[in-house]
Amino acid sequence: MRQLIAVLLTCAAGAAPAQDFGPAERNFFIHCSGCHGEDARGGGPVSFILDTTPPDLTKLAEQNGGVFPLARVVFRIDGRDPVTAHTEMPEFGAALEGATVMLKAETGQPVMTTEAIAGLVRWLEAAQR
Repeated sequence: MRQLIAVLLTCAAGAAPAQDFGPAERNFFIHCSGCHGEDARGGGPVSFILDTTPPDLTKLAEQNGGVFPLARVVFRIDGRDPVTAHTEMPEFGAALEGATVMLKAETGQPVMTTEAIAGLVRWLEAAQR
């Protein structure tokens, strides 16, 4: 039930702003900002009802030895790597369907994903502090 409430509130929080954002930032605003905040630092309007505080997505590289964990981020978004400690995170693979593209993981391995998820992951990579 908690997950359903979080998803519904995330959708409500994701009403498109008047400002025109690019597709990746728009996807972040619609699907992620309810929990992770518009600044991606974890303080979204839905975060207060979650059992676990959403992580600061601008510190993913910092927390991974200075390397952005591209494959892990793709797999968390599309649901291939479910988060055990953060059970409220919904899978967005179905919501972000589309043409398939290949990204190169930090290890050099190819990672297949959709254009929408690739754009979102690249946006998150650029947001690292």
